[in-house]
Amino acid sequence: MIKKILLLLTIFVLHSCSSSKSSSDKWIGQSKKNLIKSWGTPIRSIDNAEQGEVLIYGEQVYANVNNEEGSRIAGPNYWDYTYVYVNKEGKVYSYKKDKQQHTPQEIAVK
Repeated sequence: MIKKILLLLTIFVLHSCSSSKSSSDKWIGQSKKNLIKSWGTPIRSIDNAEQGEVLIYGEQVYANVNNEEGSRIAGPNYWDYTYVYVNKEGKVYSYKKDKQQHTPQEIAVK
């Protein structure tokens, strides 16, 4: 009985660890073409010199005066970005998430 409980507990812990992996992690090593098929066209693409390019996905988040997200009335807002780095071979090699006030046109990749 104790062995079964330990086995179930171990399976539960391993499953919890594997499911906590970020959904973006699965795109590492995948093609740019497949990413765009799944996520849609990025809001901006920036040439990243010898590294390849950066695909920028973003969503503007509005907050009302009570700082509750979701309201589209005047008040504080920001952009929630995901930067996807694609190498010269067209494969995703990295990504990062960021929140900032800059519009997509103002973003510069360093």
